[in-house]
Amino acid sequence: MKLKLIYSTGLLLLLGSPIFAQTPAAGSGTTDWHLPFAYLAMGIAAGLCGLGQGKATASAAEAMARNPGAAAGIRFALIIGLALIESLALYTLFVTYIAK
Repeated sequence: MKLKLIYSTGLLLLLGSPIFAQTPAAGSGTTDWHLPFAYLAMGIAAGLCGLGQGKATASAAEAMARNPGAAAGIRFALIIGLALIESLALYTLFVTYIAK
């Protein structure tokens, strides 16, 4: 399992390397780091949003199974919660477009 994790991490690092392949603009001797970090932030935000939505959905399904009478209230809170969780990914996507 440890070897599989090391190989997958190396593969992800190799797949991300084309971001650094673009040559900087003429006269500019520095590398612009905004775009790679913006993409990294988008990846982290999307991954954590997926984990949060999965946890919220699982908890709501368990709560509805334990108390079917409160299913309407639980469903309403779930939808509001999922919308707020998804807004994090959308805000990060917006910031990624601004970073270009």
